[in-house]
Amino acid sequence: MIPTRGDLLALTPDALAALANRGLVKRAAKELDAGAAPEVEHGENGTVRGRFPDDVETTLPARAGLDGASCTCAATGVCRHQIGLILAYQRQAAQAQPTAPMESTEPMEGTAPKPLAEVAAPASPAQAIGVAPPDWSPGAFDDDALAGVLGERAVAAARRTHRAGYAARIHRPTAADPVASVELPTCTVRFLVPGELGYVHTDAIAAIRGEVIALAVWSFRAADELGAFGADVRIDVGGGADRATVGSGLEAALSIVDQVLLDGAMHAGPVVATALIRAGRELTGNGLHWPAAALDDLAGQLTAYRERDAGYDPGRFAELLTEVHARHRAGRHEGGSPRSQVLGTDESTESPLRRVRLVSLGCRVGGTDARRSVGVYLAHAGSGIVLVLKRAWEVADGEIVTGHDLATRRIAGSALREFAAANIVSETASRSASRVVRLAAGRVAKSTITPLGAAWEHLPDTVLVRDLRALGAMLGALPPRLIRPRVEAELVRVIEIAEVRDIGYDPGGQRLEAVIADQAGTTAVMSAAYNPYCPGALDRLASALSGEHGDPLYLSGSVRRVRGTVELDPIAVMTADGVASPDLAPGDGDAALMARTEQRADPLSSALETALATCAEAAHRGLRHVPAGFHARIGQSVSELDKAGLRTAAGLLTELGAVLGGDDTGRMADAWVNAQLRLLTTAELS
Repeated sequence: MIPTRGDLLALTPDALAALANRGLVKRAAKELDAGAAPEVEHGENGTVRGRFPDDVETTLPARAGLDGASCTCAATGVCRHQIGLILAYQRQAAQAQPTAPMESTEPMEGTAPKPLAEVAAPASPAQAIGVAPPDWSPGAFDDDALAGVLGERAVAAARRTHRAGYAARIHRPTAADPVASVELPTCTVRFLVPGELGYVHTDAIAAIRGEVIALAVWSFRAADELGAFGADVRIDVGGGADRATVGSGLEAALSIVDQVLLDGAMHAGPVVATALIRAGRELTGNGLHWPAAALDDLAGQLTAYRERDAGYDPGRFAELLTEVHARHRAGRHEGGSPRSQVLGTDESTESPLRRVRLVSLGCRVGGTDARRSVGVYLAHAGSGIVLVLKRAWEVADGEIVTGHDLATRRIAGSALREFAAANIVSETASRSASRVVRLAAGRVAKSTITPLGAAWEHLPDTVLVRDLRALGAMLGALPPRLIRPRVEAELVRVIEIAEVRDIGYDPGGQRLEAVIADQAGTTAVMSAAYNPYCPGALDRLASALSGEHGDPLYLSGSVRRVRGTVELDPIAVMTADGVASPDLAPGDGDAALMARTEQRADPLSSALETALATCAEAAHRGLRHVPAGFHARIGQSVSELDKAGLRTAAGLLTELGAVLGGDDTGRMADAWVNAQLRLLTTAELS
């Protein structure tokens, strides 16, 4: 009995496109439809051979994947004949009417599910309780199987990384995405065919492909042994650090942070900013990248205040002080978020990517009076994540540079306005653990820029949102922002629009707001703040959402949950006329925008905003230097929190008021951090 090649039958068009490219799959299918199908032969050992009308012969050995396939044509790598033979085999199998059950090939040695170890406590809050083990997991591959397919050298390199420890985000197959995958710090690995190592796709370059596949297998194995069978799980793999004994590693930096809190931005001199930068470098050297970045930002806030720069924000200053403490506490807490996610111990330098296809989601313009910065958001469909490409330009004194002026600046040989609405295929891309992508310069014909077309419509479900209720549930399950990884574009999504409701301008907050709905009628709020560097942005956004350029179809932006509702800070809009990035639009912002009739303010939000402003003012002045009348302001905030039902927050703020002005600076700092932590997390999760 000739065995059935289950691996070939399991390859979907999307899987074939990942292993080759979509154009090659379409071409191969078109040639089959035109009658250029091969004569398919079945070997007793599972080998499938095909002879095409042009006398090209292609061979697909069993258990070897496309890497082990051969073809007599002149193409290097995967060719249309190999794809055509797979499609022809699938069509032949679909037409066959066997009289007896067909036998399947024996499972690869080492791929049978192994007994799980004793189930440990859940590794993260994302793990589902009581979820049954999956039918198949890549963790079932043993190390002998890995070495046999990937090579001993690749497995040995992976073991070195495993000993140091790394973070992994595991996606088990679901109805929406039937492919098992792992997000490693600088790449994604997808297991396209269950039980087969020959059909694994990764965006890492060939030199490290075997290493990252082994790391991905071990990630699934670790999750299986922990009983972490949820569809989306974050865990730390390898290493062996014990939080109870090693601490967070931030103890020395915290003393400097507390000194800043006690003195405040008003009284901290340049020496303190230098000390923060030095402490940040030490943390970076120890692999604690996320708190190191917070210290750098904190130093930047002190410098901005000292230089009277508009970039200083008391609320942001207070958040950064709180973030360092939050990461310290979470890094020591057993059973909390993975240590690598809290402290950034998994971050590495840039990793080059193999040939990648990126889909532009628009761009945002920011910066300061002396510098303009641009972030172009790029969906990496193959891994289901969003990356960001950054550029910056200096602005001379007195020079006026708007987002529209930047639209003609060149990126990868194309104008920014074109690059921000394009498909990009690059062989020179690299990405960091923080999801910043870089395209190498000076390489001729290595990046191809083509019009975007309908690419947003075909984005993976991890980027394209059609169900706002499910998105809200996902956002509600995330850990607090203060201890999440400091990755760029973490929550950038594309929202499919069924209807735009109640669009209008809030003059007090200088915001354009609109209610958008999905097909089920679930709503989200789009809220865009006025940007002085992009005066025409709100006008362009309003005209796009109101249908002046055709029906609005999709809206890209950064999402968050506010008071149980999904809120989106927009990046770009796709209408029937195409995609527009409002930040690049011309105009002076002089269009008449209809004012919103409905204001979303409520007692709870007002109480939280007042209390957070009170804590920010205390940090700005310094806990040692708050004026005598400040206790009255705390009392007012406590009263508002009590009326809104936030009694725990009110109690913590009362404790802060009780110790302010005393001699115990340690108690003052702890009381401020406790109150600020409670207020920030309540504001985020309410």
